[in-house]
Amino acid sequence: MALQILERLSNGGRRFPILHRFYSILTSMCSVSALRGPTPTLFCLRQLVAMGATASCNGEPEPEIEELQCSSSGCVHPYLFPMYVVRVQDFLQMVGPPEPHHILQEKGLLHEWQPGMFVIFVSHQWLGFKHPDPTGAQLAVLRCALQGLMDGTLKVEADVTSRDSGKRLSSQVLQEVAKGYLFLDWFAIPQITTRVFGVNEISDLEATRSDAALAVQSIPAYVEGCDLFLALVPDIMHSDTGKQCNYLTWLSRGWCRAELWCRLLSNREDTSVVVVFSPKEAEFIFPLDWQENRISDGLFTVESDRAEVVKLGEMALTSKLDHLRFHGPLTHYRFYLARQNQLLNKEKEEWDLPGFLKFFDFSLESAVQETNGMTGMLCAVLAGDVNIIQKLVEQGANPNGRALGLGDMGYYDSQTLLMVAAKSGQDALVLSALLKASADCNLLSRAGIDPLWLARRPGHVRVLLAARATIHGPSSTNPLNGVAGRGSADTVRVFLESRCDPAKASIDGFAPLHALPLFGRSNPDVFETTRLLLAYRANVNVQCETQIQDRLFVFEVVRARVTVALWGLAHADPYWRKLASIPGATPLTMAAMQGDKGLVKLLLELEAEVDIPNERGDTPEALALLSGHQDVAQLLSMFHV
Repeated sequence: MALQILERLSNGGRRFPILHRFYSILTSMCSVSALRGPTPTLFCLRQLVAMGATASCNGEPEPEIEELQCSSSGCVHPYLFPMYVVRVQDFLQMVGPPEPHHILQEKGLLHEWQPGMFVIFVSHQWLGFKHPDPTGAQLAVLRCALQGLMDGTLKVEADVTSRDSGKRLSSQVLQEVAKGYLFLDWFAIPQITTRVFGVNEISDLEATRSDAALAVQSIPAYVEGCDLFLALVPDIMHSDTGKQCNYLTWLSRGWCRAELWCRLLSNREDTSVVVVFSPKEAEFIFPLDWQENRISDGLFTVESDRAEVVKLGEMALTSKLDHLRFHGPLTHYRFYLARQNQLLNKEKEEWDLPGFLKFFDFSLESAVQETNGMTGMLCAVLAGDVNIIQKLVEQGANPNGRALGLGDMGYYDSQTLLMVAAKSGQDALVLSALLKASADCNLLSRAGIDPLWLARRPGHVRVLLAARATIHGPSSTNPLNGVAGRGSADTVRVFLESRCDPAKASIDGFAPLHALPLFGRSNPDVFETTRLLLAYRANVNVQCETQIQDRLFVFEVVRARVTVALWGLAHADPYWRKLASIPGATPLTMAAMQGDKGLVKLLLELEAEVDIPNERGDTPEALALLSGHQDVAQLLSMFHV
């Protein structure tokens, strides 16, 4: 009863914010089971008051709430089973296929999570039906990557699109890695896939099955409890299906998406996700990669998991919105509020103008006049509300407004509303509404791209072309490059049917076939688009131009060449190594550098020549090897003339 009274008094924070904060702390610290019934509730409330909000309902003392970002009692998601971790130093000594939970437990290598531990969560795709890494190849990459983080030879970089974001792992985080702990599902969760001594009796088997189920249900809480999140995605073949597993296939898995969402939507100060492609290459995740991969659309081995795992994403997003509502920043709160229905695959909301202003916390004046952060027009565009776009324009809002301050969400400064609408995958009607309001379809961003470059749907292309967007005008880039790299094959087809030249290079020297490996790591249509471009007479051996017209890009290439000259190609950071290698590179060269074994195979099948060097004289095989993709280099070595 006490809890219900407190909830009513808090009234969602609108009348008594302090009481709402107190209620939030109480409910976050007490498990659902502890809050059932009046006696446990009062007991927990008394403990909370007596201990200054530093104890959990089980009576165990905990760190201060501000520091306890993800204890077993402070997370959005419940801990139903202890989180078991392995010391990083112990993991580095392991070799071969990883041993399961019960073996590590017998060896004394498992440790139950305690506050103060620095824990690294490893999200990965299983490479076998009964064993996650039958050959040990996947975890060998992880060991090399961890060692590289510790000794400074592996630098985590922003993806090539977000390069100027300045994002880095802090020196404090890097120092903690060596003395930290590792969470890996195979180590942490009791397994019942093999019969082992001690679990053959029905009662023991059922206990193990129950523990395993509880541990699996606790994975979102484990994600929240970790200090560093690694997506381990080297390009390796599945031992049972014979299919390549990589970043794209990892992104397709429903559980992997849930882990990703729970990390990025947690209320931690740092929600970085590091994607490990090879022992020598790791990047921060491209922000739109998670926004474009909804949990509800993911692949599940057990189909009945889908509905429950989708709820985890809903919980994470709801919690994020609650946190941002009270703690800010307002820009992020409005962003997730505008995107929530699209992210959760729900019908979009429709408002009248007063309802919209109230929902997003605007006055009419601020909704029309603000130019920084989530403006009124950006909220309307990302919510997909054509009616509100029209209403705001009628009140004087600028249909050519530009994004500012949303780079960490994947929408970079100077991108126009039309670009945001296309990039976020809105219905073509949203683009039509902006164009009807006199939005200019040929405005460029500071990167020299236009709305066509960011088209994601066939309808986007048709609407923009109807508004006289230029496919081959004097602007700096070939829009087909952007669409080929990140758009669907159907969208590319509309371009080609509109007589867009698939062989044309932009002023940075790239042709569409180069954009596929460079920007298409998360694009499921890369293979189909490759075949489509070649069917329209693109040249499979086209080389990046060496006489680059883009002055800024030339400057970056010169910087890369100087860096490589000083440190050597093998020791240069991946960004500089790639940039220095681009002039004269073929699509096969780019795919080899990216370690995309599937695309390398396809290009070879389509008669790509394996020995064409870039301007520096580097072959695809040499660059694959220098980038840490030995299996790709080995494949290429078999095709030498």
